Amino acid sequence: MGTFEALVERVEPDLRRALAGHVDRSSVEDAVAEALAYAWENRDRVLAMENPTGYLFRVAQSRSRRRREGLIEWSGERELPDVEPGLPEALAGLPATQASAVWLVHGCGWSYGMVADALDTSVSAIGTHLSRGMRRLRRELGATIDG
Repeated sequence: MGTFEALVERVEPDLRRALAGHVDRSSVEDAVAEALAYAWENRDRVLAMENPTGYLFRVAQSRSRRRREGLIEWSGERELPDVEPGLPEALAGLPATQASAVWLVHGCGWSYGMVADALDTSVSAIGTHLSRGMRRLRRELGATIDG
């Protein structure tokens, strides 16, 4: 078990990035703050968790008033290199669980296990959601896979 400050230093950047795909851009700071306040109030339990980031992600989602508004809303004020221009709209058009799986695995680099824990489902379900979401994104964006 570590200190609360070390926990915040470790999970805050990943939590912020994950929430950027799930709440309105202007709500990310509030969602992170609410999750970390919850972590402080329940620090003994949260410090003992194997995946506190995933748990706090769920806390932030459930406390956020506008969960899906602005999903992956990128504007001209923030340029993202190597991103298909149609990706934000296509990703926002996916069912919520597929969008979450795609964003958390490919956008945030989370393992299937971390995503399964964060979304309170099985690893195999995450694999299914990810596969379906990626297939739909490829179709929507006109991408093909060789072989």
